[in-house]
Amino acid sequence: MRKDWSEESALLYQMYSVNNAINTTFDAYISISQSRFEILALLYQETEISQSDLQKKVTIDKAAVARHLRQLEDNKIVSRRRKDGDNRIILVQLTDYGKEVIETSQTEKEHFASELLTNISETEFNMLKKVLDQLDKNVKHMKDNAQQK
Repeated sequence: MRKDWSEESALLYQMYSVNNAINTTFDAYISISQSRFEILALLYQETEISQSDLQKKVTIDKAAVARHLRQLEDNKIVSRRRKDGDNRIILVQLTDYGKEVIETSQTEKEHFASELLTNISETEFNMLKKVLDQLDKNVKHMKDNAQQK
């Protein structure tokens, strides 16, 4: 079903506004930013990972990852060390305190998601997920087409 341009434009703006509101509220709601949460969640899944592999797996640019890791290290949340035998490689891992931080943050994130989805039925939830999945595919397709030009 096609809508006129103004309705599509209004919907795009509404999605943008809701995304910004969710991001801002999320950052205020839990004890760390989404970017740091993404880094810590990935580190939580790994015993130890190279900084370059970490940078490839997250949706944050290289400089921002380095900056986050430096601050997280200063706060004793992660530790970094040079790989034995290859000083070019920096290995990163969560400290015990870092594991506590991500576990607490994960609990806060789950509570945030639960509150965010209050009064949304299972049917609405499933439809929203389906629409978001399709939007994600569309964006990836658009991005691929733009890169081919």
